[in-house]
Amino acid sequence: MDFDLSDEQVMLRDTVRGALTRAYDIETLRQVTDTPLGWSKQVWTSLAEIGILGLVFAEEYGGMGAGPEELSAVMGEFGAALAPEPFLDSVVVPGLLVERSTAEDTTKAEFLGPLAEGQRLAAFAHLEAGDRWPSSTVASTVTGGRLTGTKPLVPHGDCADVFVVSARDETGTVGLYLVDADAEGVTRTGYRTHDRRRGAQVAFDGVAATRLGGGDASAVIAEVELVEQSALCAEAVGAMTKSLHMTVDYLKQRKQFGVPLASFQALTHRAADMYSDLELASSMSLYLTAALADGTADTVAGSRAKLQICRSGRHIGQEAIQMHGGIGVTAEYPIGHYVSRLTAISHTLGDADAHLAALSGRLRDWDMVTVG
Repeated sequence: MDFDLSDEQVMLRDTVRGALTRAYDIETLRQVTDTPLGWSKQVWTSLAEIGILGLVFAEEYGGMGAGPEELSAVMGEFGAALAPEPFLDSVVVPGLLVERSTAEDTTKAEFLGPLAEGQRLAAFAHLEAGDRWPSSTVASTVTGGRLTGTKPLVPHGDCADVFVVSARDETGTVGLYLVDADAEGVTRTGYRTHDRRRGAQVAFDGVAATRLGGGDASAVIAEVELVEQSALCAEAVGAMTKSLHMTVDYLKQRKQFGVPLASFQALTHRAADMYSDLELASSMSLYLTAALADGTADTVAGSRAKLQICRSGRHIGQEAIQMHGGIGVTAEYPIGHYVSRLTAISHTLGDADAHLAALSGRLRDWDMVTVG
């Protein structure tokens, strides 16, 4: 099996890398994330112009029709650059939910086209108060076409133009509904997360809602969550790779007792352990991406990948901070920002403990191996 990127995928990756590298250094990143919006509209426009925003949508809806491999390649560059633009939260996730939950071409075209062009922002309002992964609460309800409920954790819900909301109908069936962010009865309270991203608590009080498709939407939500999980894993690998490279460069340049830190064997051994964990994380991210591309991905594959991502991210982040010393925790130096982002990713869609519990709970699904 060939694990290398194709020429087209390399070109896509390098294009995104160039756009984000030109846009961000640590000072620019801090300035942009300190604004009320928290990300750059100029960068957003450039991503739309090169077709990145429509990456995963079908071509008839203004997209590129790319698969999980291309999405992972792009998200790796977002992780390496710490780019704060809400590509995953405001385009990919809500867009795929709409594309996969309804058969109406008109609805898809009207929703996905503006997303791909960068003219509209969406957000998936799903998690309820007290939810933990895997989320199955969905306490919000729809009666007579009116949606009522509160979603406290809506990534980039502060700037969304439209919400894709999970709620139960009169029969208790989970469905997906479109709600205009400016509709009467919508109240949102924005906040900033520790990794300098944005979110919002969104309350719906008898808001007019349009249902997407029919039947139970739980399967579609689970499918898109796996795609999101894969994208987050790829982003984390990008952030870990950059963290390791920065740490190794620092060890080579910083001197103590007149010699570079890299000359101390204990530190080089710790850096080697970081590299080993990075390789494990990269392999598991690739495993989940390949499973999605083959159509064989399931929650077990997702948990296997995310568990390793969480473990590797924690180890690499902690070691990077330790080996940088005091400068590693300053706002002016980038390594602390990478660790914060890795921490946020590890807590999104289940942390290490949650995925370990999920995998442990499936042990009885497998035949026992006997010897002799």
